[in-house]
Amino acid sequence: MFSKKKPNDTENPTTENTAEEQLNQEQNEDAGAATEETVTEPVEEISAEEKLKLENAALNDKYLRLFAEFDNFKRRTQKERVELLQTAGKDVIISMLPVLDDFDRANKATENATDINAIREGVQLVHTKLKSILAQKGLKEQESINTVFDTDLHEAITKIPAPTDELKGKVIDELEKGYTLNDKVIRFAKVVVGS
Repeated sequence: MFSKKKPNDTENPTTENTAEEQLNQEQNEDAGAATEETVTEPVEEISAEEKLKLENAALNDKYLRLFAEFDNFKRRTQKERVELLQTAGKDVIISMLPVLDDFDRANKATENATDINAIREGVQLVHTKLKSILAQKGLKEQESINTVFDTDLHEAITKIPAPTDELKGKVIDELEKGYTLNDKVIRFAKVVVGS
């Protein structure tokens, strides 16, 4: 670019060398800067890519752990549910065993009994005991006769003409009692409705 001047020229030879050196330095710096840019850009891309890969791996690991934990939770709750269903009525059955014993004694007593009234009283006592045990467990009988027919509590078997106007739409007869357990209907009363 610059032509070399002879030392005889008026300018100082050291100045020529310094200008040339300066030009070479600038070219080297520009080339070095371009090299640094090309070198640093891939390094940044790789590091960003690696960073994303690490984040992806961490999220996958977290997902797998969460999935495994949920799967364990499902298995554990399913096992507990099966166990609960198998032993759900255990306390009710245990409380019914004395009634079963009373029925066994009543059957033995009927083999040699001649007095029907004594048998009737014994059966009545066992029946009362059974009802009281079930009431302690939350079982209640529904009173249906002479009440307004309610589809949430009753199941109509048939309709008959009402003997009086007051009994229209009300329960006239009950064929099978309805029961609630802890205020939830477990068996609807089968009734005859007046129309």
